Amino acid sequence: MPPVAAIPGGQHGPSNFDKMKMGAMMGGTVGVIIGFIYGATNIFRYGAGSQGVFRTLGQYMGASGATFGFFMSIGSVVRSDADPKMHELYMRAQRRPIMMTMANGQWKKNSP
Repeated sequence: MPPVAAIPGGQHGPSNFDKMKMGAMMGGTVGVIIGFIYGATNIFRYGAGSQGVFRTLGQYMGASGATFGFFMSIGSVVRSDADPKMHELYMRAQRRPIMMTMANGQWKKNSP
């Protein structure tokens, strides 16, 4: 069966690239916040070192933001890259079969 053509003017979902950008932005934001908390804690605990407070804190925030953003962008694309037909097949496989019994010479459905 050929794929159904899109209706002009209809709504379309975001592309995979858009999903990747959104995941990178969300992960980067969370990573920067966690980097700030972790960096500030380490600066209070061990001192800023020779580079100063702001540069050390910025390194923690940048590294954490980049790491979280990278993994979140990959995860958001992988999670949304499912084929709708595979989902339908999975849902069909999860249905319970209809039980048929014979009573008085006729088949009868026993629905669970």
